[in-house]
Amino acid sequence: MTLTEAADAARADPPLRRNRDFLLLWSGASLSFLATRVTSVAYPLIVLWHTGSPLAMSVVSTAALLPLLLVQLPAGAVVDRWDRRRVMLGCEAGRIVAVGSVALSLAAGRLSVAHLAAVAFTEASLAVFYRLAERGAVRNLVPASQLPAALAQNEARGRAAGLVGQPTGVLLQSAGRALPFAFGAVGYLVSAASLLLIRKPFQEERSAAADPGRLAGEVAEGLRWLWRQRFLRAALGYVAATNVLFQMLALALVLRIKEAGLPSQTLAVVVGIGGVGGLCGALAGGRIQRRIRGQRTLLIAGAVSWALLIGAMGLTGSPVALGALYAGTGFVGAVFNVAAAVYQVRTTPDALQGRVAAAAGLVGSGTNAAGSFAGGLLLAAWGALPTVRTIAVAMAALALLAALAPDLKGELTDDATDKDSDD
Repeated sequence: MTLTEAADAARADPPLRRNRDFLLLWSGASLSFLATRVTSVAYPLIVLWHTGSPLAMSVVSTAALLPLLLVQLPAGAVVDRWDRRRVMLGCEAGRIVAVGSVALSLAAGRLSVAHLAAVAFTEASLAVFYRLAERGAVRNLVPASQLPAALAQNEARGRAAGLVGQPTGVLLQSAGRALPFAFGAVGYLVSAASLLLIRKPFQEERSAAADPGRLAGEVAEGLRWLWRQRFLRAALGYVAATNVLFQMLALALVLRIKEAGLPSQTLAVVVGIGGVGGLCGALAGGRIQRRIRGQRTLLIAGAVSWALLIGAMGLTGSPVALGALYAGTGFVGAVFNVAAAVYQVRTTPDALQGRVAAAAGLVGSGTNAAGSFAGGLLLAAWGALPTVRTIAVAMAALALLAALAPDLKGELTDDATDKDSDD
């Protein structure tokens, strides 16, 4: 597709705000994501309120995180072999039953830690399936020319769900122990109803029924395809490294506030301002991605911006300044997430969307634990301020590596990605 043809197609296509099927998917998924945020913040609060045990709280929190490591790869294969709409409907039905059981147990005054841990694991596992299926479906509901705008709206939706969901979960839990889970069940129910109203198929025609015994082989097929993509492979390594640094930065901010003798509420303000920056970046991500030609340029510019912003965080102790700088890092991160999602969805064949997105998600989430552990070691040895400055230097080194890495020069052009999407 030439640039002229793409421009003509963009003028011929109705805007996203008049795309009925996309709006139904987007609004239903918004409620689903909000429900997940509300229940996720309620789990540790409920456990601590019932048991008073930090260890029990840790068990339930860990159960909610395990699916990010254990479920993603098989979920990607399942999403690619089954009908995406049915997968998403099954996820919503399963989550209604799971969180509904917690609401009923709390209303009856009965709840065990084992029950809550099982529900947390189940809800998080189904969320992985839902997210992978929903990302693959978007490409089939919007024209190729509108994919950046659609994925930017999805990124904004996730950021907004985080901003609204966490305080909503706390407020609902304070008003009634069962309310966050009742809210979650209603949100998943409305999301399921929106899926039933969408007319377009969520995927391309599948040539043949999948062999049930080939799940491991299908996972390996997705990994092999991803490994052969030089640019995607190198970019994922870059993402993994930046995720390590941001996990360290999050811990350093907590200690920075504590070392300054500021009240703990100050951290909520700083993180809240940072969340607003991420939301703004998501809203602007589609436009920025269209104006900057080349994902490699975005990678380098993002790393340079992060290095400067984090370096400035090492020079100030003002909560307002820290919040503004943290908002800047969130803005850049959201723009980068939009660009990365557009590139991955455009370049990946429809039949491999779930597996490739799952592998990418595993790389991103798999480095979080390493970042937290490394951050704890550095903070214990050096304190907050030297750690923040070290993170800034490491980010600058990543920017230099991105500029020099030969594999990051092998990205596909927009014309090539559009052609690949049409094949």
